[in-house]
Amino acid sequence: MIPDDRTSTLDLLLDDHFHDECGVFGIYNHPEAANLVYLGLYALQHRGQESAGIVSVEDRLFQATRGHGLVADVFRRNEMESLRGSQAIGHVRYSTSGGSVNSRNRQPLVVDTAHGGMAMAHNGNLVNAVEMRRALERRGSIFQSTMDTEVIVHLTALSRHRTFAERLVEALGQVSGSYALLAMDEHGIIGARDPHGLRPLVIGRVGNGYVFSSETCALNLIEAEFIRDVEPGEVVVIGPHGIESFFPFPRQKRCLCVFEYIYFARPDSNIDGVNVYASRKRIGMRLAQEYPVPEADLVIPVPDSGVPAALGFAHASGTPFELGIIRNHYVGRTFIEPQQSIRHFGVKIKLNANPHIIKDKHVVLVDDSIVRGTTSRKIVKMVRAAGAKSVHLRISSPPTTHPCFYGIDTPTQSELLASSHTVEEMRTYVTADSLAFLSLDGLYAAVNGNGHGYCDACFSGHYPIPFPRQEENAQLSLLQES
Repeated sequence: MIPDDRTSTLDLLLDDHFHDECGVFGIYNHPEAANLVYLGLYALQHRGQESAGIVSVEDRLFQATRGHGLVADVFRRNEMESLRGSQAIGHVRYSTSGGSVNSRNRQPLVVDTAHGGMAMAHNGNLVNAVEMRRALERRGSIFQSTMDTEVIVHLTALSRHRTFAERLVEALGQVSGSYALLAMDEHGIIGARDPHGLRPLVIGRVGNGYVFSSETCALNLIEAEFIRDVEPGEVVVIGPHGIESFFPFPRQKRCLCVFEYIYFARPDSNIDGVNVYASRKRIGMRLAQEYPVPEADLVIPVPDSGVPAALGFAHASGTPFELGIIRNHYVGRTFIEPQQSIRHFGVKIKLNANPHIIKDKHVVLVDDSIVRGTTSRKIVKMVRAAGAKSVHLRISSPPTTHPCFYGIDTPTQSELLASSHTVEEMRTYVTADSLAFLSLDGLYAAVNGNGHGYCDACFSGHYPIPFPRQEENAQLSLLQES
């Protein structure tokens, strides 16, 4: 079903995109651990804007501050002063439902167990979470949230192994899915990445302390030295004895989420050794080679995510690059929305076309993806209304035809425009003069500089981790409740 313009409210506009579930950051052995975690979360804000939290530990006492909203809104000076200790972990989260966040679902989670206190922060999604939760509930476990992260917490608490690392490994050995996970007890912090490496995680050093982060851009902010990526399937223990590393799980095919390079990661980050900005620019160059627009006068990005690819397209095609669409960086959700008086209100409050640049020009409009198509349709109409002679939409990723079950908030398959429409049908819907998507081979040619494998399930439908289809509805329900 093609979306109706009347259903495209501002909230839908802001959600007509893939969203990463969250970002994690942790520091061990630093006198200002919580303050540096706060700064690290600031740098990872793009990975989650619905809630944030920090947990620190000192003398076996775990202190937690969590709240709804942006990092700058959640943490106040007096609350930060209560987060004492030389080790802390933090989390930023995006709510999958697009609505209010259940306060019990804010991370990091903190629990007391027979082995002592424990905190945990998780980026990803467990595909067997529903099955494991039901089994744990039958054993008497009582859940306080709808997050799959709590499944790992319960499994860790139930383990009878001696060390914290052994208990966590036993827990992770029972789950399936994606995770970049930080777990903390009073003695140190453990970082773990799922055997396929779907979600990124890196290690850094600041002073005499060590850092875990979802992305390298957060290391730069606190002037930490990048050490290396946590490898897929690796468990890294940082504590009084330094860094210990081991691989307790069978090796799997490396399948990093390729959308990190297209949209999720910040352009100044390096993901698995590949610079995100450089890869996005190469993507744009490849897009220009595959689908040129000979009559184009201008290449214009849909800001901000379309900028690097548009620069690459302009460079490869020899067409001038212009910022013909200006973004309002202060836009948020609003409860006031005119019904009829202002056409395309949702787009115009966030983006505005500049007729001075666009009028009487043949325009190439570059964006990173089409999800539902509602936003693309409004942007094309806005550019045309600014006086463009023609609008040629170029997308720096293949058509998105399948939902993600590995920690990315995506609509159901029926809501993905490309899942049920041909490119020509999509072109007609978004009202562009032409529409083209980057090929999957072209995407890999642009980003695959290190020979590593990627997950492209959202484009191909090839899911690297088997998903229990009979529990799909229950799993999606669990994601949406969180």
